[in-house]
Amino acid sequence: MKQLITPILVCLSGILLAQPAEVLTLNKPSLSRGKNIMEALASRASATEFTSDELSLQDISDLLWAANGINRPEIGKKTAPSATNSQDIDVYVVTSKGAYIYEPVQHQLKLVNAGDFRELVAGRQKNFANAPLFCIMVSDISRFRGNDDSQKMRWAAMDAAIVSQNINIFCSGVGLRTRTRAFMEADKLREALKLTPSQFPMLNNPVSN
Repeated sequence: MKQLITPILVCLSGILLAQPAEVLTLNKPSLSRGKNIMEALASRASATEFTSDELSLQDISDLLWAANGINRPEIGKKTAPSATNSQDIDVYVVTSKGAYIYEPVQHQLKLVNAGDFRELVAGRQKNFANAPLFCIMVSDISRFRGNDDSQKMRWAAMDAAIVSQNINIFCSGVGLRTRTRAFMEADKLREALKLTPSQFPMLNNPVSN
């Protein structure tokens, strides 16, 4: 019986991701998987091509928690630091079926817009559009204190890069492919993700097996 459980769970995860559900509850992150940190750093590399195979629900759950999840729930702190603890970065997830926002407190994905927006994230690098999932780091600069928007954008770039690096190290540690990218059709993507004027797409990471 145990041998049947894993294939069934993988199949169910694929079915869930194939449907643009309003809310997708993620699995509890596995904190014991993958290489040790030095091995992950030693093997970290930017992928130049991506497969179209869907990621498992556990992969996505662990990926998003590693990127910017809550690691100290008693005080609401995250795996990624941010300038003045403003927690300005939201991670949006784009798949072939829709665009979602990751809600770290609930550890879930909430549907923002149904449809396939991967080509908007791939931008001029069309060969990356087949990746099954993109993580997009979006900064809401209204969460920073003060009135210096140029300073806020510098903080936003820094915070987005930290989240992206979390993704890079996680993927290296568990054998997934990714790379940090700045290219994307930002204006069209802002519309697809239904962003507010204070939200800015900063970086993205395609992820695949």
